[in-house]
Amino acid sequence: MSGVTVSEDGVVTGNTYDKYGSGNPVVRRLMSAFERNLDELLDRAAPSSLLDVGCGEGVLVHRWAARRPQARMVGIDLEEESIQEGWSRRRAPNLEYRVMEAANLPFADAEFELASAIEVLEHVPDPEHTLSEMARCARGHLLVSVPREPLWRMLNLARGAYWTSLGNTPGHLNHWSRRSFVELLSRHGEVVEARSPFPWTMLLVRL
Repeated sequence: MSGVTVSEDGVVTGNTYDKYGSGNPVVRRLMSAFERNLDELLDRAAPSSLLDVGCGEGVLVHRWAARRPQARMVGIDLEEESIQEGWSRRRAPNLEYRVMEAANLPFADAEFELASAIEVLEHVPDPEHTLSEMARCARGHLLVSVPREPLWRMLNLARGAYWTSLGNTPGHLNHWSRRSFVELLSRHGEVVEARSPFPWTMLLVRL
């Protein structure tokens, strides 16, 4: 797939390039390391319930539901045909999908043990507010990842992409180095582990 997802208010929320299903050997190698690190951090947190904010087509949350069949899993994202089509193909008894934005989550305080946002915060207009909402809904951990900057944009330029925007991927409103992302998440809890699978920053935060 290619293109972008656009919310009702015109905000570009992300690429629809299928990085999880790519046949490119380089992309597959990078994604294998990315997913392995995510799984290890999730296993360390060992949540019995999880809210995945911006779950996209459900690739990760569906796999997590299969890995932890006793855990309650909820994935949320915007209304968009390709997203809901992905949900229809990725079902599990312990997995529920809901259409909603991340700005004001309709969940109770501490309803989930863990809230995740994987490749999401770079797209939202107010990441601090989104993180505050996630922290409110979770009682144990946050699991988050973002592209590592300026490396991400440099790699885009190196492959000849997005020259007119200096390598910035469409929809990326926020940009963090590893250090600045750790500083941001430290406002919400203790960063118990920070990983850097190339070219991302990934954090597990104890609330």
